[in-house]
Amino acid sequence: MHITDLTSGTLTALRKRRPYPAVTVALPAHRRQPLNAEDPVRLRNLISEAKHRLEADPAVTREARIKVGGHLDRAVADVDLRHTLDGLAIFASHDEHQVWDLPRTVPERVVLSDTYETRNLVAAREQAHPYWVLTVSLDRTALWSGSDDTVEAAEDGGFPLQPDRTQPDAERQERVGDRFDPLRGEEARRFFRQVDAALQTLLAADPRPFYLVGQAHELSLLEEVGTTAKTAAGRVTTGGLTNGPAHALAQELRPMLAAEARHDIDRVTQRIEDAQGRRVFAAGLEEAWQTVREGRIELLAVEEGFQETVCVTDSHLIPAESEGSVGLAAREDIVDEIIEATLDTGGEVAFLPDGTLSAHDHIAAVLRF
Repeated sequence: MHITDLTSGTLTALRKRRPYPAVTVALPAHRRQPLNAEDPVRLRNLISEAKHRLEADPAVTREARIKVGGHLDRAVADVDLRHTLDGLAIFASHDEHQVWDLPRTVPERVVLSDTYETRNLVAAREQAHPYWVLTVSLDRTALWSGSDDTVEAAEDGGFPLQPDRTQPDAERQERVGDRFDPLRGEEARRFFRQVDAALQTLLAADPRPFYLVGQAHELSLLEEVGTTAKTAAGRVTTGGLTNGPAHALAQELRPMLAAEARHDIDRVTQRIEDAQGRRVFAAGLEEAWQTVREGRIELLAVEEGFQETVCVTDSHLIPAESEGSVGLAAREDIVDEIIEATLDTGGEVAFLPDGTLSAHDHIAAVLRF
């Protein structure tokens, strides 16, 4: 599955608790040779590690070990390492398996828990910023699904759309000189009203930022006759891309998307600074853990590579290998738990480059109160 398949409903389903063990296998992958030649070996090694841990865990019954191990094998059979992106997340439990192909690298690890570790999916979605692209033309208006700098044709929401040339329209006879000018006819306005309505329906079902690509006069007419197009995140005024190709469309969008990514990092860091001044701020793992349990986090900022294994004692976190952790169950990735709890309470999660939050022990939060 691709990151554009990760809707809010899908994420909620993935984060539900499952009978122990729910296994997460994360593998950094490579798109190109020669580095991708090592990926099959590393994947087999990780799957072997997962099976070894299932075998060694006294909490895993023989029946569970067989079922989960079988789903791990079927997941591996579903992987096509010749066409992967930058990371893989494999989920397996008693009755299912899923494989997610991610446009960002992930830390290599195996996790056994009663939930899947979804932070890599959330981070990939946040980093990739799934978006829609509408290539606008009076002859054909098409929809594209974008993620990071990858764009592919989509047929959601009834797109692509073409004008109905069977409708009689006296204004089609209007001419400018010896050429018919479709922008002066009601046919063009009717078609773009149809496009605007279809776009509104699409965004209600799958809300994402969207971009308009087309010639200036066509984009202006679309915005004039409707309301939805006026809320576009950006527009590229160029023609000839109604039918792609996808790589050319992605190239046109790349400067705008890169500028927005930089703006997003600046926006998050500015909100953190403002929160410190207003004293609605938490920093570090312990404070983030405490405040998220109280439902107080409005925005959680996490460095992309930050992860910790801890134990919980007296409602406090201690390192899993410390003297006081003897006999306590380890929480393999408490950062992932904090991320999920933030989402559960309606908070926003932002992932920042490693080192951005070093002054705050790699994790910080803007609080509601």
